[in-house]
Amino acid sequence: MQSVLILTAGYGEGHNSAAAGLKGAFDSLEGVRAEVLDPCGPALGSFYQRSRRGYLRMVHETPWMWSLLYTLLNQFPRLLGNAYRFLRPLTAELVKALQRVRPAAVVSVYPVYGYILKAAAKKAGLPGLKSFVLITDSISVNAIWHRCDADAFLVPNEDTAIVLRAAGVAPEKIAVTGFPVSPRFAQPAPERPHPGNGVKPRVLLMVHGEPKRALPLVERLLRELDIELTVSVGRDALLGEALAAMAGRMGKALQVLGWVADFPTLLRSQHVLIGKAGGATVQEALAAHTPMLLTQILPGQETGNARLLLQYGCGAHVPTSEAVVRVLTQLFQNGAEAWHRMHRNGIALGRPEAALFNARWILEQISPPSAAPPPFGIRADKAAPRPDGEGAAD
Repeated sequence: MQSVLILTAGYGEGHNSAAAGLKGAFDSLEGVRAEVLDPCGPALGSFYQRSRRGYLRMVHETPWMWSLLYTLLNQFPRLLGNAYRFLRPLTAELVKALQRVRPAAVVSVYPVYGYILKAAAKKAGLPGLKSFVLITDSISVNAIWHRCDADAFLVPNEDTAIVLRAAGVAPEKIAVTGFPVSPRFAQPAPERPHPGNGVKPRVLLMVHGEPKRALPLVERLLRELDIELTVSVGRDALLGEALAAMAGRMGKALQVLGWVADFPTLLRSQHVLIGKAGGATVQEALAAHTPMLLTQILPGQETGNARLLLQYGCGAHVPTSEAVVRVLTQLFQNGAEAWHRMHRNGIALGRPEAALFNARWILEQISPPSAAPPPFGIRADKAAPRPDGEGAAD
């Protein structure tokens, strides 16, 4: 049985989402065992927890500061790689994991590991270990992702592959495999009735570190629009209670959710997703064929994710509550004509089966030619579809 080790880190949910989606795909295949590991936790201890909290505060409260750091890392990518190279506990933890799992391949969904993996593999007695870096952002890809030593870089779309080629990455090292959203996105789902003809628009608002903005936005949506509104507050129970109390005072129906176990089913039941332009969230919206309204775009890191969504006509940027109300109104006017257009574009661009394609592609690289599994779904060299492409409806 082949073993694959997937390395992630807790700096943003996109990395963990990609790791979970990829593991879910491997788990559905025979003859392979995949394990997800975050070696930063045991290696860095309390520093890791402090740095994670600091990162989240920075991106939510002072995004301009993160933009400066992001630009610095992009111009001098080996600053981060060299810094981590001297953190012996992280390398030592990785060596222990490699010796325990003895994988045929390692997939890094967080960029730092690419700078220490070859050295760790050599110390673990696995000098020929296959190393793949799975990039979780689109288009605006920081150089720290691809300046490391890896056998291949897996990217979510052709637009991102073009950026890597322009940055000097050898074309033969780039594979367009799609973002590995949960395999549940590729499974049959209950039919989602299109809005109009008596069907109220279903709108899902995901709150990401903006509780102060959530209350007035939800109040305005309930007051001005005739929609079925659901708000996901994650683990912010106090915000959930405040939203439920406000809706009660207004006499309006509102569904408030905490942490959602089956997000694919929820998202595929909605007509619109409102949230920030995280790499995983944007790709999940595309996989669900659900138009997305972007309330927040983190400079640098999320700029390309937003660009992908907007240039292919699958969503809109709504930085204010007024913009959210205006765009939602426009989407569902005239028989929801604008919504149908965005929905079709999402069908053309989304890749709900990408996790399984990634898993099969990786297995092909570590299996003998006679034992390689057959190709599945999209081809690795397929360019991103254009807007309004043909596709089967939900």
